[in-house]
Amino acid sequence: MDRVSLTDLEPSEAADGVHLALMAGTDSMNVQHFEIEPGATVAEHSHPHEQTGFIYEGELVFLVDGDEIRCGPGDSYAIPGDQPHAAENRGDGTVRGVDVFSPPRENPSWRESEPRS
Repeated sequence: MDRVSLTDLEPSEAADGVHLALMAGTDSMNVQHFEIEPGATVAEHSHPHEQTGFIYEGELVFLVDGDEIRCGPGDSYAIPGDQPHAAENRGDGTVRGVDVFSPPRENPSWRESEPRS
């Protein structure tokens, strides 16, 4: 069994005000912690991985197929693979949560400071 603590993470800034860190993972999935500062945006992107997540602090607005979907503390979400999506923190506080990707994102492009794909 592997154990990863939030205190052990060294987040990368994937975009201005968007901080991501890979956590635990297996051959089938991995977990990513995120913090999104007020006013920060995750630009529209897609990836082949299925993505589920959970918000535990703040409110994140997802932009999917022309719709705005608000997720706040206690909300979870699921994004199918290859579905274009974006996210914005329109609030005054930092949004914090976790994402689970399947299959795992072994070498995410944000680690090289490139646009997420």
